[in-house]
Amino acid sequence: MNYLNTTLTVLLGLGCLAGAVQAHATLEQSEAAVGATTKITLRVPHGCKGEATNEVRIDIPEGFYAVKPMPKAGWALTTETGPYAVPYDNHGTEMTEGVRAVTWSGGALEDGWYDEFTLRGTVGPDAEAGSMLYFPSLQSCANGTADWTDTSGSRDVSNPAPDILLVAGMEDQGHGAMAMPLNSTVTLGDLELSGPFARATLPNQPVAGGFLTITNTGDSDDTLIAARSDAAARMEVHEMAMDGDVMRMRELEQGLPIPAGETVMLKPGGFHIMFMDLAGPLAEGDSTRVTLVFEKAGEVTLTMPVVARNRAGHGGRAGHGADGK
Repeated sequence: MNYLNTTLTVLLGLGCLAGAVQAHATLEQSEAAVGATTKITLRVPHGCKGEATNEVRIDIPEGFYAVKPMPKAGWALTTETGPYAVPYDNHGTEMTEGVRAVTWSGGALEDGWYDEFTLRGTVGPDAEAGSMLYFPSLQSCANGTADWTDTSGSRDVSNPAPDILLVAGMEDQGHGAMAMPLNSTVTLGDLELSGPFARATLPNQPVAGGFLTITNTGDSDDTLIAARSDAAARMEVHEMAMDGDVMRMRELEQGLPIPAGETVMLKPGGFHIMFMDLAGPLAEGDSTRVTLVFEKAGEVTLTMPVVARNRAGHGGRAGHGADGK
């Protein structure tokens, strides 16, 4: 299925003529991985000719399924369901229909205020990497409407549709493995996992570090209790922290807590997953499969890309340790 011209129709309650708007509605995300569960956040920068926004509607296109919207305090949330053009396999359950439109209504987003409207869903496995998903927007307020519906890709038009680039990733590697670009997100229960990577190693180096970001969107705490990979004889969850004036590393024998409603970053110089007794060097440009085990959410196998030793991966500063942590 070709998704080059696939669109998500986003109806925003901003209600002004396109030519009068000084800033476009845009998406927080710039990329989404084919086959991945991803969060879509629509950014509403202003109202309409001084009027408040009262309604935001998002139409869901073919190829984007299993949609769940995020409620907002002070806004009524409604959904419309309908059949899909093709069925989807959602964790072993065939989905032939689902949410096709989401509407937030009854709010009052003043012209001078900013807000975001969020949902999450899954990009179909047959989507084409390198194509764009366009998000045409119809903005309406009490006394007017305007649309952002131009899907030509031109930045010279007055009403460009918000868009997102589809990238390769989340492809089935066998045994539930998921290949993810550094800025993509996969959902496991209430957990959102993003940006996995491992650092390249030197010849004969026995250990390496693995990193990612984990967000717990649920109401209950969880714990990363174990990890395993064919690339190493064993794996441990570690923490690096200052002990007086000395930076020390220790294994978290009880696992790494992922508190409800919080984000935990595994990054160089902090929490990380340690590859112990490597089977061979990790070379830049390669990838390695890692299974993460959580106390409540269960297991997920990710494919971690191997990046240069001096690359931070999450946008933070790269460390200089010889062990790749």
